[in-house]
Amino acid sequence: MNGASREALAAARERLDALTDATSVDTARLADELAAVTALLHREVGLRRVLTDPAQAGESKAELVQRLLGTQVGGETADLVSGMVRSRWSQSRDLVDALEELANTADLTAAQQGGTLDSVEDELFRFGRIVASSTELRAALTDRKATVAAKSELLRSLLGGRAAPATERLVTRLVTAPRGRSLEAGLESLSKLAAERRDRMVAVVTSAVPLSDAQKQRLGDALAKLYGRRMHLNLDLDPEVLGGIRVQVGDEIINGSLADRLADAERRLAS
Repeated sequence: MNGASREALAAARERLDALTDATSVDTARLADELAAVTALLHREVGLRRVLTDPAQAGESKAELVQRLLGTQVGGETADLVSGMVRSRWSQSRDLVDALEELANTADLTAAQQGGTLDSVEDELFRFGRIVASSTELRAALTDRKATVAAKSELLRSLLGGRAAPATERLVTRLVTAPRGRSLEAGLESLSKLAAERRDRMVAVVTSAVPLSDAQKQRLGDALAKLYGRRMHLNLDLDPEVLGGIRVQVGDEIINGSLADRLADAERRLAS
């Protein structure tokens, strides 16, 4: 997002944080309702344009939201969306993207309140690895001809009782309403959002053998010092990494594996 939309999203995040700090708010329900509004505005392009039209007064747009949603969702959700449409958005799609992020953030906040956020982070990462290793599963989850009910049932069979409730809700929403994104991109976005809930960055650590608890602690401390932020380690095993480790933080790759050093040496000899 750029310009006005970025500012509007920042304000919406602050309002969501203020809401979810209140113990009386059902955060999981708030997430479901925000997801429902996301689906509505994604589907109803005309309504979305009206609610983001800069020529319309913010208060009149907020009143329209209250009339449309007031009896369909809780007061917290209606008030949050009303505040969002009072803001200025650079593109109408940005409002929908922001609503979707808030829905996901609310689910992650519910997990954090329940003490399962670490599990959700790890489960999102592991599910992404499972999808990447199974072309059949990926095809089933991304099949445009498959019904929402069929995809939801498949995910229940895979995750039901094996993953945190927030993980199942997040993945189900992503699979059944991808909104033009790839499954991989959506899972990566969720993983980053989960890390941000704890003000941490995500480091994907690939090694040939499992790291000990002491090694993970030292690596996490070193990366936190390097990047100036707490770091969540997503651990992956790859027998082809002959020694050492490979660390990826965002687009940056820190190569410490023997295989990479050998390949680099071969390239230098060849030149």
